[in-house]
Amino acid sequence: MSPVNNVTKVDYYEVLGVTRDANDQELKTAYRRLAMQYHPDRNPGDAEAEEKFKECSEAYQVLTDAQKRAAYDRYGHAGVSGVGGNGGPFAGAQDIGDIFGDLFGEMFNVGGNRRPSRAQRGRDLRYELNIAFEEAVFGKETEINIHRMEVCIDCAGTGTRNKQGPATCQQCQGRGQVRYQQGFFSIARTCNVCSGTGTMITNPCPTCRGEARVPRDHKITVNVPAGVEDGTRIRYQGEADAGRFGGPNGDLYIVLSVKAHEFFERDGNDLNCVIPISVPQAALGDELVIPTLEGETTLKIPEGTQSGKEFRIRGKGVPHLNERGRGDLIVQIAVQTPKKLTKVQRELLRQLAETMTVENKPTSRSLFSKVKEMFS
Repeated sequence: MSPVNNVTKVDYYEVLGVTRDANDQELKTAYRRLAMQYHPDRNPGDAEAEEKFKECSEAYQVLTDAQKRAAYDRYGHAGVSGVGGNGGPFAGAQDIGDIFGDLFGEMFNVGGNRRPSRAQRGRDLRYELNIAFEEAVFGKETEINIHRMEVCIDCAGTGTRNKQGPATCQQCQGRGQVRYQQGFFSIARTCNVCSGTGTMITNPCPTCRGEARVPRDHKITVNVPAGVEDGTRIRYQGEADAGRFGGPNGDLYIVLSVKAHEFFERDGNDLNCVIPISVPQAALGDELVIPTLEGETTLKIPEGTQSGKEFRIRGKGVPHLNERGRGDLIVQIAVQTPKKLTKVQRELLRQLAETMTVENKPTSRSLFSKVKEMFS
């Protein structure tokens, strides 16, 4: 492929490297490949690459226009002699912009007529709510006070004294971008006067000073469902900072911090606790009154209960979050060996020891556990 000159023009189909029956998608693919290869930004100071780029752009403009392509197929270059002359290879720049919008950013943003939006979404807020262990288990309703940004009433959220809203930026004429000519291209950059919003507040509201929002305290009723855990987040949509200039409000996130219980520990939806008993209670059995989160209940300790034995009390655990049913209360028995004995107690235990023998032979931990289960 040779560069375009005043004497001979290469066939447009040959320029793009396609057949004469190529469809629009094939033309677009071919042009995109060549344009990326010869783009002046990728070949600074290369006059030959610049010529090739103009050549393939001219070919693409003609062949993707149904009327121009028909004239070219019938009369050759003479049928489209205006193209590349007064029209220039960028007469169809809108189509070129569609192709290169994702490649070169704002450089080919030829349309540029879409007015930027000044609306901004409000900021999300986080509130840490401390609750008791029982409140996490059974749920609660409480009222909290948050400090948030709300729409300024005096200016109706416009940020201006006359409630008419921001004026058009004179620098960019409301486009949010300012264009600069660089060689063959028109480059758009964000307007540094209005920061790309396209508008300016020239007569700010004295209450909010043009911010369109003011800080205020706000009370919200929080419903903590039964069965929540430490660290649970509850989202309240639109209850955080108000958006600016018509933007949506942010969301409020309530983060729960659950205080530890005096003796209950939570494992999913089950509760665990340890109950100490004496050696006679373990050996002879007993009936204990133990606490639950809903009052007291009775637990029967059978004869020969070993230390570490667990008893499961059904339905005395934590409710399933947003579901039916509850976990269990698991009570672990800890047999306490007395550290100090009276003379009478010592004599009684000595008499008991004479009637009982245990072979003090080492064994593995797993075997010891099996032996414990046999006597439990």
